[in-house]
Amino acid sequence: MKPDLKRGSQILAMVALAFSLFSTSAFADMRNGTENSAPVMGGYDPVSYFETDKPMRGNGHYSAVYNGGTYLFASKTHKKMFEANPKKYAPQFGGYCAYGVAKGKKFYSDPTIWAVINRKLYLNLDKNIQKKWNNGMKSHIAQAQTNWKDIEHKHPSEL
Repeated sequence: MKPDLKRGSQILAMVALAFSLFSTSAFADMRNGTENSAPVMGGYDPVSYFETDKPMRGNGHYSAVYNGGTYLFASKTHKKMFEANPKKYAPQFGGYCAYGVAKGKKFYSDPTIWAVINRKLYLNLDKNIQKKWNNGMKSHIAQAQTNWKDIEHKHPSEL
């Protein structure tokens, strides 16, 4: 029996096409932000800062997505509260260090270094930075709000 090379080539081309389509869609899914899927605030429950006056770790049983970030909650109640009014509970400046944003930078924050000021949650990099933040807090908040408009959609490495 003589092999049908044309038919074999067609099958190989179809397999290659299917593989490339699958691969492209798989890579597209990886580029949609899921490669940066670490929870916002290191997995701490943003509602806990307001309701228990201390940071509590959330867990994977209760999660919600807001502004492209995944938030974890310590309870179903906290998740529902967040979903009802995420702006009330989400940290300012996407959870980046508030002092860093005041200086035009995006630094990751430590969710255990925090303050609620005028019903807004602010996080800082560490205790030393928080001391600087506390010294002139009102002006730092104003400067951070101004800077955030320019840097919100920039990657930290661009700053």
